[in-house]
Amino acid sequence: MSFLSRFFRQPSAPAAGRTTAGMDDALVLVPVPVPALAILLINLEKNKGAALTEQEVLAARDKAACMTLPLSQKRLMDEKRGYQDIDPENVWLEWQAFCAERARSNP
Repeated sequence: MSFLSRFFRQPSAPAAGRTTAGMDDALVLVPVPVPALAILLINLEKNKGAALTEQEVLAARDKAACMTLPLSQKRLMDEKRGYQDIDPENVWLEWQAFCAERARSNP
């Protein structure tokens, strides 16, 4: 059982970044952290003054407030925001990639 399926009782709901063959994106509901996980983690790291550990990232994800949106609305939100937020199901690896990209962008 995945982490999010314990809270959202829609077994066919994919993680936000995954495709759903044969399903209408307006019907598939996905959890969306508010604020975006990327922003939440950036602020936690800034307040700590050092890189977050995996345990800190997982704890922040577990405590994050979420709303449920149709996948189509989540994609529109990401497009309007200008980036795709970190997938809660893969938070540690995506946070590492996000930090690496940030470091490359701001040498």
